[in-house]
Amino acid sequence: SSLCLFSGVCGGEFSILRSPQSVAFRDGSWPIPGERIPDVAALTMGFSVEEDLPWPGLGVGDLFHRPQATVLVTVKGVDKLPVKGFSYPIENAVPFSLDSVANAIHTLFSEETPVVLQLAPSEERVYMVGKANAVFEDLSVTLRQLRSCLFQDSSILSSLPLNSLSRNNEVDLLFLSELQVLHDIASLLSRHKHLAKDHSPDLYSLELSGLEEIGKRYGEDSQQFKDASQILVDSLQKFADEMFNLYGGNAVVEVVAVKEFNSPLSRKTRSILQASQSKNENPYNLAYPYNYDYSVIFNIVLWMMIGLALAVIVISYNLWNMDPGYDSIIYRMTNQKIRMD
Repeated sequence: SSLCLFSGVCGGEFSILRSPQSVAFRDGSWPIPGERIPDVAALTMGFSVEEDLPWPGLGVGDLFHRPQATVLVTVKGVDKLPVKGFSYPIENAVPFSLDSVANAIHTLFSEETPVVLQLAPSEERVYMVGKANAVFEDLSVTLRQLRSCLFQDSSILSSLPLNSLSRNNEVDLLFLSELQVLHDIASLLSRHKHLAKDHSPDLYSLELSGLEEIGKRYGEDSQQFKDASQILVDSLQKFADEMFNLYGGNAVVEVVAVKEFNSPLSRKTRSILQASQSKNENPYNLAYPYNYDYSVIFNIVLWMMIGLALAVIVISYNLWNMDPGYDSIIYRMTNQKIRMD
């Protein structure tokens, strides 16, 4: 099961390409904070978030039918893409990641076969987790692998109108390699449809930088940039339709288009070194941050204690006022023996 999500940031745009009826996106120009995009992904998949999201663009939807997959595609180097569907401006173009959603899926569905794939081809960064990895081990992820795929007969080059783009330029090949990844993911999934039909949610998070590199190389007014933008829009729409259909219409497809992020992404990692350093990060003896589960735990403990106390009082009262005549045969035999004496 999965949800397909493609996203965008201010200085950017967040667009929903496809979504099932169970997810209620509203048409409007409400800005979405860039740091809350992962929370939108979590809420559409039915996961809880630590802080409420007061964003009118996402309604409650059908609580009993959650999407089966999320695909989040981040396109760098452009403020907006002319894609079909709802679009919302992004308020604060800060970097984000879906690590929290990936961890939730891996924790809750570790015994099943969720697909959790996070990929940035230009940085050769890939993160896969879960039992479905065996299928996606065949996915080309390094630039060298993708380059060889491009020059095979079944590559996207045979079907794309390259126009002003060239097969012999490194920047153009980087851009085309990222489109090859989109094609390969949908192709792999179509050959292993059982992954889309199981009960565990799937997550695809892709970061595409090829368009940004073309803009730097040729300029944003160049014919190459215009052609690449149109090719990318067509490829994203085709990819969204393929993923949506593979999941039987039960997938949300969204795109994030962002010119550039306000600050570099610092990924949270767990290590022994980090844990030891964190002990000295509070020199002013400040209180610990408020935990949003505090009120829930407090109520559970409070009412359980009240219930146990009342139970002890009621049981003690009834034991104290118990009539021995109604008790076991021991007391009756004892009473008869006393009377006989």
